Amino acid sequence: QEGDTQAIAMELVEGPTLADRIKEGALPLDEALNIAKQIAEALEAAHEKGIIHRDLKPANVKVTPEGTVKVLDFGLAKVLESDALTADLESSPTISELATRTGTFLGTAAYMSPEQVRSAKVDKRADIWAFGMVLFEMLAGQRPFYHRALQDTLAAVLGSEPDWDALPADTPLGIRRLLRRCLEKDPKQRLHDIGDFRLEIEDYLTDPSAYEVEFISGEQPARWKRAVTWSIALVISTTAGVAIWSLTVSSPPGQQPLTRFVLNLPLDHQLMVEDTPSIALSPDGTHLVYAAHRSGHLQLYLRALDQFEVKPIAGTEGATHPFFSPDGQWVGFLANRKLWKIPVAGGTPRMLCDIRWTLWGASWGPDDTIIYTPTSGSGLWRVTASGGEPEVLTTPDREQGERGHRWPQILPDGRNVLFTRTSTVEGPNIAILSLETGEWRAILPGGAQPRYLPTGHLIYAQLNKLMAVPFDLERLEPDDSPVSVLDGVYSRIGSQSAALFTVSDTGSLVYIPSDAAGPETTLVWVDRKGKSTPISDVRGGFRTPRLSPDGKRMAVWILSEAATPDVWVYDLERGTRRRLTTYEGGNVYPVWTPDGQQVTFRSNSRGRNLYSIPADGSGEAQVLLERDGMQDAGSWSGDGILAFTEVNSTTGRDIWVLSPKGEASPFLVTSFNELSPMFSPDGRWLAYVSDVSGRDEVYVQPYPGPGGKQVVSTNGGNEPVWAPDGKELFYRNGNRIMVVTVRTEPALLFETPQLLFEGNFVYGTGAWAPNYDISPDGERFLMVKSEAQSNELHVVLNWFEEVRRLVPTD
Repeated sequence: QEGDTQAIAMELVEGPTLADRIKEGALPLDEALNIAKQIAEALEAAHEKGIIHRDLKPANVKVTPEGTVKVLDFGLAKVLESDALTADLESSPTISELATRTGTFLGTAAYMSPEQVRSAKVDKRADIWAFGMVLFEMLAGQRPFYHRALQDTLAAVLGSEPDWDALPADTPLGIRRLLRRCLEKDPKQRLHDIGDFRLEIEDYLTDPSAYEVEFISGEQPARWKRAVTWSIALVISTTAGVAIWSLTVSSPPGQQPLTRFVLNLPLDHQLMVEDTPSIALSPDGTHLVYAAHRSGHLQLYLRALDQFEVKPIAGTEGATHPFFSPDGQWVGFLANRKLWKIPVAGGTPRMLCDIRWTLWGASWGPDDTIIYTPTSGSGLWRVTASGGEPEVLTTPDREQGERGHRWPQILPDGRNVLFTRTSTVEGPNIAILSLETGEWRAILPGGAQPRYLPTGHLIYAQLNKLMAVPFDLERLEPDDSPVSVLDGVYSRIGSQSAALFTVSDTGSLVYIPSDAAGPETTLVWVDRKGKSTPISDVRGGFRTPRLSPDGKRMAVWILSEAATPDVWVYDLERGTRRRLTTYEGGNVYPVWTPDGQQVTFRSNSRGRNLYSIPADGSGEAQVLLERDGMQDAGSWSGDGILAFTEVNSTTGRDIWVLSPKGEASPFLVTSFNELSPMFSPDGRWLAYVSDVSGRDEVYVQPYPGPGGKQVVSTNGGNEPVWAPDGKELFYRNGNRIMVVTVRTEPALLFETPQLLFEGNFVYGTGAWAPNYDISPDGERFLMVKSEAQSNELHVVLNWFEEVRRLVPTD
């Protein structure tokens, strides 16, 4: 201020804007990446100070004669004018108002993120979107979404994909991948930190030769010319680990050699091996997809087997159960209780239908329909691969002891389906369904997860091995006695009836070995700083440990080698243990009664309902509740009320309560899944998990009510556990244990969640049962630690030759 004159002094930045430079044509790769690196540095510095630009575009970037990049106009905006929506793209204004006001735009139309177009709340990921738009424009010389009319531009931002073919052919794969992550329409799937992109650019500029170039035109590299080509590529792979030759068997002239080796995945990848298929080979054997945890977050990864690079599949965060379409161009998967598909080449995932809980197998048929099993106790369902309303194909006969129809495979004729029939009376067996008549029949006892091979064999899993038998496609019958063809395959034949292997139509086999993915776990104490101490050296398939009210004993269910679980009680002071249940079919999810005298559990052999048994083993289990569906105990209140979840074929998982008189009544029944109900120590509040927002979050409601729910977790959460004094609520987010301070006066209030500690501890079997507990003093956590080294895959090339040799079909 000088007298009555007020002024703002600003730096004078010489040179053209980036918009001026782009008008001359696309920038060379190195020049574009040098500019992008400096833009990323500017955004990174701003984001670290909590500043969001919200209007990044080439016109707001200048390049000085010295080559220094300046990002201009932070926070500049003008009031929305009435004629704004009539402007064309070249003159569309920076549209702004209060950032949090409903119905206002923030940014320039051509560079707006989808959430800005929708007038939703924005954060730094809006800048990351705009950064991707600017870099795309520098490389391609054109905007990703170009329309003269503003309305058409906004519609394209919301509903169209950029023209990825417009990028130069020499654009590195790593830059292409990150550009796709920047331009994900869902901000949850978008790159979260611009600093990650900056590091990628710096890596390229330091050593461009380390980056592969994607071929856009001209002759493509030959794929899978010979099996040996793949094996050599895997052996010398540096991205996905080193494959080690274990055996090469010479073959007669005219036959391909049988080749076995181990493929080690990246060190920070941990395969998902929770009794669900996590690997899939494309029908032609050229691509492998697997589900793995990385830094506590689950995602699908793609390995083109004629390349070295392992790529995360954008849009598959939280995904499991991958499976391919018959042409190998699509991958189906489960995520957020929904069935999806996504192009192998990359793109936006498409939702096909709701899945009430999880998948127990899926098969994509030649008629472009998908047959799947949506819950462990259901039959087979079918939905078109374009999405729509699913239809029920089979229903298990409960009166005959059937527990479920799982792991379907549509046969080549498209008219019949192999599947696993699980039964409390007979155990698992293999059955076949006619899609024309709807009739099905059992064809082989004692096996699971059948697969028909082009060799004319049917293979299936038994305990830690694969069996094969000649199979007549016309009669739909086995032609001989089964023969063991491979040992050491991870499989659990019993209540799970699952095996972790995948076979291509070209004769390649990939499997997870039994010794790398077994149920071996240990129980540990973990203090509030994350330091763990083993409770004992006993190992087993421990699940959902629960401390008695006095903290001196522990109830836990243990998954045996035959996958038939039982509840055990450990005396933590004396170091002794005792099997509490021996009922056939499996007994799971123990919960202590408030007096510590009884253990409540679900018995699979007794209708999948709730029972209670004396904790000292002095008596038989007594029924607490017999109802249709499946129930799992959550927690007891101090005054003898049991909160439990129940599976409903229409509404999914719901929360019910059981009164001291044995009367069941609904507490929370919606079209979404509600589970893991946990009473607060004073019994006034019930914490639980719901997917109403599209992902699992932790909520709390007053019990018995009235009152609305409060969301406790941020950015996802499950497995809630109250502190014994009720002043804290813990939950899990990936590998992280989060803590929330609870205040009850003058009203219930939850403070912002804080990270307590982080570690690779085993997740619960689904989100409905916390896989940890807390000591009565609130200072130690009882947790399950995995002993498995689940980051290696065993590969067998030309495996069909071995099957033919061991099981002749002539």
